Amino acid sequence: MGTALGGIYLLGVLAATCDAVQFVPAKTYEDWWAYKETLHGSFVPGPPFWGLVNSAWSLCAIGKRQSPLDVNTSQMVFDPFLLPLRLSTGGKKVQLIHYNQELYPNISEASRNPNGLAVISIFANVGPSPNPFLTRLLNRETITRISYKNDAYLLHELSLEDLYPETFGFITYQGSMSTPPCYETVTWILVDRPINITSVQIHSLRLLSQNLPSQIFRSMSDNSRPLQPLLQRSLRSNRDLRRPTRRCKGANYKLHVDGARPSKTVM
Repeated sequence: MGTALGGIYLLGVLAATCDAVQFVPAKTYEDWWAYKETLHGSFVPGPPFWGLVNSAWSLCAIGKRQSPLDVNTSQMVFDPFLLPLRLSTGGKKVQLIHYNQELYPNISEASRNPNGLAVISIFANVGPSPNPFLTRLLNRETITRISYKNDAYLLHELSLEDLYPETFGFITYQGSMSTPPCYETVTWILVDRPINITSVQIHSLRLLSQNLPSQIFRSMSDNSRPLQPLLQRSLRSNRDLRRPTRRCKGANYKLHVDGARPSKTVM
């Protein structure tokens, strides 16, 4: 399994002991970074410079557990003690990043400390079949209301089950935030089967802006950090690749999505 096609990562929500939050960067010089060194004719620190322009971001340059990774199945280890995922909508919000509510009072504390954050990554397979969740999410009525960062719109009858693929398999490793300050406090969980997405849906996503309306329009594209080395980390999977034809069946071996309620979509 490689990186997500088209440079798009679709991130889901982790369940039970993690509380859903919206991560809003501080409006200071510490937010001065980009995925490209040149942005609209001006130099902005890109990934190779993140760890050099701010001492608080040093892990971006010298860290040993950085993300994202290119997952090589030959390096995976089967872990029979990994249980199937149970995902939660987190009330009425679709969220990207979760923090460990049992250990830390807020996301700021969690992001700086061990086992603080969790991110689920879903790979996208570009083809003729549309994703039902994105079809509902990216319709004309909705897309005009969530064009910019922090825009919000309440969607009824939108089920997260339509986003996730039919699988119980996943790969997990200990990694980092993929943006400055690159804290190495994230448990990454990669669902081992991609969702289907069409080129039209990708185009609709790229019509969204990463910025506020008052700022220069930046398309929701080319927004991924380069791959980082695995080094001494292990990639664990709940699927035994030595027996690829073996498939566990039944309710206990499916990816569960709890609380399918009206969702608030937040850019």
